[in-house]
This record gives sequence, C-alpha cells and structure tokens, in this order.
Amino acid sequence: MAKSQKHGKSMQLLRAIGFFRGNILILSATIGAGIFVSPKGVLKYSSLNVAVSLSIWAACAVLTLISALSHAELGTTFPISGAQYYFLKRSLGSSVAFLNLWIKLFTHPLRLATESLLLSTYTIQPFYAGCPAPELPKRCLALAVLWSLGLLNARGVQTVAWLQTVSTLTKMTVLCFICLTGIVLLGMGEKENVARFENALDAELPDVSQIAEAFLQGLFAYSGTSILNSMAGEIKNPGKNIPKSLITGLPVVAVVYLLANVSYLAVLTPKEIVSADAVALTWTDKIIPSMQWVISFGISTSVFSTMCCTVLSASRMIYTASQEGQLPLIFSMLNNHSCPTMAVSQIIILTSIVIITSDLINLIRYSGLALWFLRGLHMIGLLKLRYQEPNLPRPYKVPLPFIFGSIAISLFLILTPLIKTPKMEHVYGLIFIFSGLLCYWIHVHLSQQSVCFVKVTCYLQLLFNVSPPEDHNEGISTEKSDLKEIFL
Repeated sequence: MAKSQKHGKSMQLLRAIGFFRGNILILSATIGAGIFVSPKGVLKYSSLNVAVSLSIWAACAVLTLISALSHAELGTTFPISGAQYYFLKRSLGSSVAFLNLWIKLFTHPLRLATESLLLSTYTIQPFYAGCPAPELPKRCLALAVLWSLGLLNARGVQTVAWLQTVSTLTKMTVLCFICLTGIVLLGMGEKENVARFENALDAELPDVSQIAEAFLQGLFAYSGTSILNSMAGEIKNPGKNIPKSLITGLPVVAVVYLLANVSYLAVLTPKEIVSADAVALTWTDKIIPSMQWVISFGISTSVFSTMCCTVLSASRMIYTASQEGQLPLIFSMLNNHSCPTMAVSQIIILTSIVIITSDLINLIRYSGLALWFLRGLHMIGLLKLRYQEPNLPRPYKVPLPFIFGSIAISLFLILTPLIKTPKMEHVYGLIFIFSGLLCYWIHVHLSQQSVCFVKVTCYLQLLFNVSPPEDHNEGISTEKSDLKEIFL
C-alpha cells in the first residue's frame, strides 16, 4: 500500500482554512435550526418568565465562549484533525479516548439524522398546507440530502468551505431580517409589541432544576463551537486562527440570538412561543404570511450548512482514531481531493440507518448527558497535561479560571438534573456511556492485523482509490502566545 502523490505533493490533509473561513465555519456550525425552532424550550423551563429567558440566552453566550476558549487549547497544542480524540488519548489514556470515540460514533449520526429529517420537514411542509407532511417523502428527501452531503465532502474541504460561505450568508440574511423587524416593531411603540417586556418580571421564577434544563436548551443552540478543534489539521496557523475566530465569531452569534428572541417576543406571547412547533414560521405567519417560503428556505439552508459541519467533524474524528489504531486503517486513507472518503462514508451509512429506523431518533435526548460528560473529561485532561508536561509547547494557553469554570458548568448541567429530577433516560445515558468501556475491553482483545483483514483493506483501497496520509503529527507548532498576543 504505497503512498500516492498528486502533482508531486504528499498525500495529506490540506491546511486551506484561514481566519475568514474559520469564522464562517463557526457561524455555520453554531447557527443551526436551534434559533429558528427551539427558543420555546428556554422559555418553557424559565416558567414563561421573559426576563429570565433572555438572561439565560445571554448567560449561555458567556458560558459557551468560556468553554470554547478552554477547548481551543486542545486544537492549538495538537493541531491535527480530530484533536479532541488525540488529546484524550495523550492525557488520559487509550480507554478514555475510546470512550470518546464510542459516544461520538452514536451521537454524530443521531444529530445528523435529526437535522436531515428536520430539513426535509421544512422543505416539504409548504406543499401540505394545513396538514402534516407524509413520513415516506420526508425520509426519502432526508436520505437524498444526506448522501448529497457525503458526495460534497468527498470533493475536499475547499469545496465545502465555498458552499459554507454561501449558505452562511443566506441564513444570516434571514436572521437579520427577523432581528431588524423586531427592532422596528419595538421602536414603533405599539402596546401589544412592548407589553411582554413591560411585564417581564411579573411571571413566577423557575427553580434550580428548571434553570438547568433551560441552560441545556439554550446551550444546544450554541453547540458546534468545537468544529475548529475537529478541523485543526486543516487550519492555517491554528495557534492564532482558532482562538481569534472564536473570539470574533461567537459574539456575533450571541447578538443575533438575543435580537432574534427579542423579535419573537415582540410579536408572539410566551404561550404562543411554547406551543409553536417552529417559532420562526409562527412569527412569519403573524407578520408577513407571504414570507413563509423565505423563512422556510432560511431554516433549510441553516440546517444544511450545520449538517455539513457535522459531517466534517465526525469524519475527522474517525480519521484520527483510525491513525491511532482504534479503528480499521482504511478510515484514515485519503482520496485525490485530500478527503478521508471512507470516514465520511462510515458516518453517512450510520446516519442512513438511523433515518430509516426513525424511532431511534428519540435516543438523541440521551446524548446530552454524554456530551457534557466528555467536555468535563477534556478539561480534566487539560489540567493533568499541564501538571505532567509543563514544558509542552502550547501556542495558546487558556487562563486557569476558564478551565475551572468549564468544569463547574459541566458538573452543574450533569448533576443538577440527576439529583433534582432523576429520570430513567438519565440511567440509560449512564449505561450507554460506560458500556463503551466494555467495548474497549473487547477491542483490545481482537486483532485487526489478521491476513484476511489486511486483504479486505487492500481491496477497499483499490476500489475507492484512496491512499494512506503522511505523519499526522507533522505541523505541531512550538511557538507560544496568549490572548493578548493573538490580536497584536
């Protein structure tokens, strides 16, 4: 299995993402369907208290920025694709890294399947005014969109980055329209528009468990900030561009989210928002019914770009796990466009299974506990590596209060629902997490290097025209900088 070359260049992932495209990736991955359809979750668990709801949205923005900047040290210290996985293996060992792989192999397809079905629903629904769209067309369209994404990703990260730029500009235009409309309505001073804000403090206050649930709902809309860590091996000068993109991109997301929620509340009552399946469409029906197609297109575009980022992130994790020997070697091989085609195919196939057996979509609610469990592990690993390897080159070093703050956030979001309102789904989540350790024990007792396995790998390599990459550790920086130096 000799390494192939193209135009005299070695076969490896290309560092094609700079500061501008890094910001585009942040906006694409973070602004998904959440802000269009899920503000009702935050309002519901805030006991319909408008002031508490808006405060939670603002607090989620701050917590997300702290968590993202803390995790940025992972991608800048080890600027390789799938940096979170590689970091856990380096800091906490192979078993914890495999646990991360185990959780992500389930949660990525579940998230992709949910987004695919959501996109197909909002694309088809305008053709079935007044009644729900049939399930079969929705699933067929979801599969078609999913496989189109797979083919697009196989063309390489530069093609994907171009599409992300176009789709991000489209959804930002729709969101700006929503935000500006809300500002204009409030500026006009109509009583029905400002009433919700004048009586914002009259509603009852939520308890601690409700606040934790509201934070989970809000933080879901901010998910996707780890995309730059997943793509660290394809980012130019990751030591500066990763934290700089986070610092400039996430405040934009926060402002847009707050203004969009204000606009929703200027038009709809809290009860109308909570009862709406899609807040943005309900908002449009009340303001400009003829614009429903535009908002529906905006939601579809937003979901599509987020799905594209999910495929990028998931495939890079599989790519790195394959290089580290915890998945078959074939998943780390690249095509002529420097894309891990087999890793992309693996995610697409797993997601297709979930879409076809759509009852599994309900399992997405069990993944929240696992994801915050992983974020806590990342911070523990960061502290351990700081202690064990203090002289390890770190191009960007996050302040310790940010790390402890991220750990506190994870503990609060995990333990509060478990203690205050324990449910069977929490037990299922814990069983799912720790069943990964059993799978790891089975994994280490199975040999991947059998003659039959090597032959299968060779056949697949020839069939899909893929080749092994160069050393994935190449390009790790030895320069040091901090938050001040990044902008100087």
